[in-house]
Amino acid sequence: MRMTTAWGTDGDSKVLRQVRLRRRNLRPDDIAVRVDYCGVCHTDVHSLDAHAEGLLVPGHEFTGVVTEVGSEVTRFTVGDPVAVGNIVDSCGVCAMCEAGQENFCREFPTLTYGGTDRHDGSTTSGGYAREYVVRDQFAYRLPAGLDPAAVAPLLCAGITVWEPLRSLGVGKGTRVAVAGLGGLGHLAVKFAVALGAETTVISRTADKTADARRLGVEDVVVSADAEQMAAARDRFDVVIDTISAPHDIGPYLGLVAVDGTLSHLGHLGPVTVRMTDLLVGRKKLTSAGSGGRPSTAAMLDFCAEHGITADVEVLPSAQVNEALDRLRRNDVRYRFVLDLSDLSGSAA
Repeated sequence: MRMTTAWGTDGDSKVLRQVRLRRRNLRPDDIAVRVDYCGVCHTDVHSLDAHAEGLLVPGHEFTGVVTEVGSEVTRFTVGDPVAVGNIVDSCGVCAMCEAGQENFCREFPTLTYGGTDRHDGSTTSGGYAREYVVRDQFAYRLPAGLDPAAVAPLLCAGITVWEPLRSLGVGKGTRVAVAGLGGLGHLAVKFAVALGAETTVISRTADKTADARRLGVEDVVVSADAEQMAAARDRFDVVIDTISAPHDIGPYLGLVAVDGTLSHLGHLGPVTVRMTDLLVGRKKLTSAGSGGRPSTAAMLDFCAEHGITADVEVLPSAQVNEALDRLRRNDVRYRFVLDLSDLSGSAA
């Protein structure tokens, strides 16, 4: 087995510390990646807060450089810059996988951490580490000219909003509203604007108006202002709801135009829907999560073409616990990224 250094916890402690981590020896279709930058996601916070036993190393959106390749790998060579997201394997044979939707694998995809390896049954450990070993089919070429630190969140937050925007046909002439200007929301805005949509941000207060304007939106609707919400009724073809806390989706369905769609992405817990909110206007409610390999590759190509990356605050990985605490308080605009160069050692 290979050894690397990581940030993890092996008990019920919510504080991460440096640990030595075993990685598998390379299989024929594996690559080893020196992890340079790893995004910090709300999923990491939820996983850590719920963790009780066993080793947990979070991190499922990272960029780095290939350091070794398996005997059957032809897509990458040593020295290639790559990006890896929150899915690192799938069954490959179900209808979803054959359609390029590995994120909806009927046998459930193997997650970058906290997942079950399909070969040996071990639990996967994430990218808060100096090295990761992954199937080459689930790594992506890092676009030239883009900041690798700012690309890392595209592999989670980016693809989560990219797939529904594309599946809903967002483009020129589409009226799009993005509810919540955070880690997901700011990327949804960047994509919608670049796709040519007439884009609006919906926010609880006007505090982020300047940021929204900088990102290219045409309007900001304050959700706490009843008059503004009433004026925006039935206005949008697509509403992308990225709000991470539980909330009533009724007011956001009210903003959807006839035959339009509310895509509910930020909070995946139970929701209550009044059917008349859907009935009046033939409105649709949908959701999505992560993305398949073709869609992820297409997103990265689009980002390279349009110069799109996440707005990030980069911290040395030694400040990982500070980043997690600040994320719990929503004290970030708009995504933390850890610089793993302060971790010593890779394979041994």
